[in-house]
Amino acid sequence: MRSVHRSMGAFFVLLVAFLCPAKVAAQTTMLTVAAAANLGPALREISANFEKRGGAHVTLVFGSSGSLATQIENGAPYDVFLSADLDYPHRLESKGLAVLGSLTTYAVGSLVLWAPKTSALDVRELGFKALTAPGVRNIAIANPEHAPYGKAAVAALRRANLYDALKSKLVLGEDVAQTAQFVVSGNAQVGIIPLSLAISPELARAGQRWELPPEYYLAMEQGAVVLRKSKYEKLAQDFVNYLKTEEAAAIFRSYGYGVPGPRP
Repeated sequence: MRSVHRSMGAFFVLLVAFLCPAKVAAQTTMLTVAAAANLGPALREISANFEKRGGAHVTLVFGSSGSLATQIENGAPYDVFLSADLDYPHRLESKGLAVLGSLTTYAVGSLVLWAPKTSALDVRELGFKALTAPGVRNIAIANPEHAPYGKAAVAALRRANLYDALKSKLVLGEDVAQTAQFVVSGNAQVGIIPLSLAISPELARAGQRWELPPEYYLAMEQGAVVLRKSKYEKLAQDFVNYLKTEEAAAIFRSYGYGVPGPRP
């Protein structure tokens, strides 16, 4: 498996602008949320709604769950951590870095094969066979060492008895947003990415998708915790609680997430 770092061109820049939040210089930051990259489109909407409710300004920092957890362990001054799994929040709890009792499962994600509409590959028709089609030189997944969706992608490939045959073709994104960018840029012909990114407006217009069978990988339960170093613990808990409201749940559902028991 190989990591890829190349210039992605103008469309890549536009994609990054969509998946990552704009900086707000005019407003004092009150809450900093470290979030898994799969949450980009959905969390921008959710945090904007939280601000409108008078919940103060939210700064979003995106990355892979494992990289963000390591930053928190090294003292990064985040208030809330939204992981793509439950393991990393539990790890922070066990190290005394997360507020006990704050862990909340806020969404359940899923995986898709994604390719550009201009591709000769019809992933909707081919499914897993698209990965072994002639002309597929590189397959993008997130790095399974620190990205839960990458770990799930490897599990799905193993379940489909394809991993050993395809591992030399895998190119690894630092997170799922970069994984999608590899396919958009042509550095990979197909990628395994979260459904939430595949149905975001830019990628939905540019690509085609096929949903992986959910039984091929463990359920992508995503957890949030309030961090012990937060100077705004009550506000941070309010934000985590807001993730479970019906208003936030409706946004999660619109990006393809399952939602475990939202509150009104």
